[in-house]
Amino acid sequence: MSEYDDVIRLEPTDHPDRRQGAFTESWMIGNAVNGGVVMAAGLTALRQHLSTDPQEVAEHVDPVVLSAYFMTASAPGPFTATSELMRAGRRLTTGQVSVWQDVDGEPTERMRAIASFGNLDGADTYRQSTPPDLPPPDECVSAQQAPPDFLRHNHFLDRVDIRLDPATAGWAVGKPSMRGLIQGWLRLRDPREPDTTMLALALDAFPPVAFDLGLYGWTPTLEFTGHIRRRPAPGWLRIAINTENVGGGLMEEDARIWDSAGSLVAQSRQLCGVRPA
Repeated sequence: MSEYDDVIRLEPTDHPDRRQGAFTESWMIGNAVNGGVVMAAGLTALRQHLSTDPQEVAEHVDPVVLSAYFMTASAPGPFTATSELMRAGRRLTTGQVSVWQDVDGEPTERMRAIASFGNLDGADTYRQSTPPDLPPPDECVSAQQAPPDFLRHNHFLDRVDIRLDPATAGWAVGKPSMRGLIQGWLRLRDPREPDTTMLALALDAFPPVAFDLGLYGWTPTLEFTGHIRRRPAPGWLRIAINTENVGGGLMEEDARIWDSAGSLVAQSRQLCGVRPA
C-alpha cells in the first residue's frame, strides 16, 4: 500500500454512516494537514458509503464535482468521517461528508463537503483548454531544492514530487513575476499512479499562487469547488494555477490539471484568505 493510500484508508464503525482514519505528520504543510488530503479522505469515505447504499448506482465510482468548506485546520491524529446519501440518480449520485477530529474532548468539524459521483469510463472531450508549454520535469525546479528549514516544516513535500516551471518559480528567490501564475509538474513520490480521487489532492498541492504576487503569508482555503473531467492516464500531471483578483483580504485561485496524454482531467476554483507575512 502506498503512503497516499495509507493516509486515506478508512475503517468501518458500528454506524454505517461513520468511518475512521488517521492523518499523520507526513502530510502536513506548516501547522496543518494538507487540505487536498482531507478532501481525498472525505471523498473516499463518501464513495464507500454510497457503494453500500441500496439506492446507489453501482457504476458511480468517480467523483465528478466537489464543493468543500474548511471550518478549521486538520491536525495529525485520528479523524471520523460522517456521510449521508442525498440523491441517487441514473447519471450522478450525490452525498454529503464531514471530517471531524477531537479537540480537547470536543468533536470539531474540520471540513464539510457535498460531492456527486458518476462514471468517467471512456469520457469524451468535445473541447478543452490547451496545456501550458513546460520544460521537461528534469529541467524544472524541484520542491526539494527549498531550504532545509522550510522542508523540515513541510513534510507534505516529501510525499509528492513537485517540479515548477523556472519561469514561474522566481518568487522562491524573492523575485516574483507578479503575473499571479505558477505552473509545473506533479506526481506522488511512491509508484502509485493518479486516479480521480487523488486529483482532489493534486488540485490543492501547489504553493499558493499569492507567492507569485510577492504575498508570502498564510492563504487559508475558505471554499473549494473542484470538477473532475476524466480518469487520468499514468504518469506526471501538468498543473497551472493563477489568480486575477486580490482584495479585501480575499483571493481566488484557479487550477487546471492535464494528464500525461494531454487531456484536461480536473479543474478547480477556491476562495482563499490573504494574510500578509
